[in-house]
Amino acid sequence: MKELLNGVRQPVNRRSFMKKGLATAGTATVGAALLTNGSELLAEQNSEEHPGHLTRGDAALLRFAAAAEILETDFWVQYNELAGVQDNEVPGGSGNPEYQEKFEAIDDDFPQYIHDNTDDEFTHQNFLNAYLVSKGAHPVDLEQFRTLPGSTATGSSGKLRLTNLMELTLDTSWYTRYRIDNKNPDLDPDFVFPQAQPGLAKGKFTAIPRTDDDLTPDDHLQAIVNTAMWHMPTIEQGGNSLYPSMAQRASSVEVLRILISIGPTETMHFQTWSDLAGDTPAITDPTNGLTFVDLNSPPFGGDTFTTSLIMPEPCPFLSRKLPVVSIIRPTETEGVALGALKFLTDMGLFIGQSPAFFELMKRLATDADHARRGVEH
Repeated sequence: MKELLNGVRQPVNRRSFMKKGLATAGTATVGAALLTNGSELLAEQNSEEHPGHLTRGDAALLRFAAAAEILETDFWVQYNELAGVQDNEVPGGSGNPEYQEKFEAIDDDFPQYIHDNTDDEFTHQNFLNAYLVSKGAHPVDLEQFRTLPGSTATGSSGKLRLTNLMELTLDTSWYTRYRIDNKNPDLDPDFVFPQAQPGLAKGKFTAIPRTDDDLTPDDHLQAIVNTAMWHMPTIEQGGNSLYPSMAQRASSVEVLRILISIGPTETMHFQTWSDLAGDTPAITDPTNGLTFVDLNSPPFGGDTFTTSLIMPEPCPFLSRKLPVVSIIRPTETEGVALGALKFLTDMGLFIGQSPAFFELMKRLATDADHARRGVEH
């Protein structure tokens, strides 16, 4: 992740930034341009945090976490509207029977899992913003970027979205990263972990029915459900690593407590979805050729792919002179926020978002990556 920091300057003064308006936030573009050299605005120092409340670095860590949770909540709501339990706790949609039935064929409790994950993300975003306000710091508000059209299939609320679930390109190498016992991405940054579902990395695929036309043919709808089932753990393994990585930069014990308390719930989500992802049926989508492989059959199978092996294999940690240990990985802290942002962007989650959105997210990530333990700004 070190290269992500090249050319990035100091955090922007958010108050000045907000006064100037996000509409003039520059010419950042999707993908590679997102993480190129920062604009001149990043050269400004930020001294807005209230003395005696939060350090600038701690506030930046929590703001980036809040932004990530807001975005995560947005796409979980889309899943819940179509395939989750419909109730007042997570209101919005009305359910799509055909889509939901495909999930229930995998596990009868799938709608409840989707509902509960969505509810969890709401609590994360709400708590983090409320805590920031309680300490006199600015919360995160992304509502002006809620401009993306979502599904119009039966069950969707039809509301505008922050995230795009209809053009996803998924890196499923996390699956083998947790199973290969002699490699750790923190110690072996150049090692290429094999993809569990190579087809998902080779195009742009929808994880939700875009319209009711996507409900047929049957294998097409199954492929959409399979994509969702691999997207869910792909996202959650990101949070699984993000929180312990950021926690290493916290100065306040209370902020550290927040990060190490929310982080493990992301791990619980990841464990649930990673187990279920292995149950996706091997099929080929007749409309676009997307193929899902049988992970238990040659040329797959073995310790690297067999679906019953869901616990993290021990791997090298800190030094190869030490014994291997079962851990979360990666947890390298340098450039973690910008790395997480690049990961989400490369996935296609923000296709259609405005340059101002990318500029703001880049600032939030850069500020978080500049946080240093014990630095009382």
